[in-house]
Amino acid sequence: MEQHNREAGRYEAEQEETERQERKQTDKKQKILKEILNNGVMIIIALGIGLFLNKYVVANAQVPTGSMETTVMAGDRILVNRLSYVFGEPERGDIVTFIYPDDGETLYLKRIMGLPGETISGKDGVIYIDGEPLEKDFTQEISYEDFGPYVVPEGTYFMMGDNRNDSWDSRYWEHKFVEMEDIIGKAEVSYFPHPRLLK
Repeated sequence: MEQHNREAGRYEAEQEETERQERKQTDKKQKILKEILNNGVMIIIALGIGLFLNKYVVANAQVPTGSMETTVMAGDRILVNRLSYVFGEPERGDIVTFIYPDDGETLYLKRIMGLPGETISGKDGVIYIDGEPLEKDFTQEISYEDFGPYVVPEGTYFMMGDNRNDSWDSRYWEHKFVEMEDIIGKAEVSYFPHPRLLK
């Protein structure tokens, strides 16, 4: 009888140990699964925030040409603020990314030089706005190639590159003006390989 009790006790202890090990294994699996789910949710949230920022707040772009040198160099990586014009209008001198009006798809980076309703022209290296010479033309480079006069329609902008002698811009396009809705945003920062604020 005593031996039977000892065997029963040993059997119960073994059963309890087995159950404890099984619970431990189950807890471990649940913990791993919970961690995977938590990490998965965090990754999805981070991707969602990144996509939202990229689509609605900030665009990341690389400049392919030297048309904006020496302000923005070929190969520079820049951040474009998509919200720049939500509460305000573009201003002369803003460096903007926009959809090239002659093909409706290529992204360009230029500086706004002519505002809606203005008449812009260039003669003997001087840019004129409504017949008056522009004091600040945002470049050290002088282009003696005359252009205009062009009247900038309402809701559109006349674009020029800072590298005036090597820039394919509004002066040469078939469709000379960029619609407001085709402006992606204002280029604010060049972060690589020449970090600086863009002005």
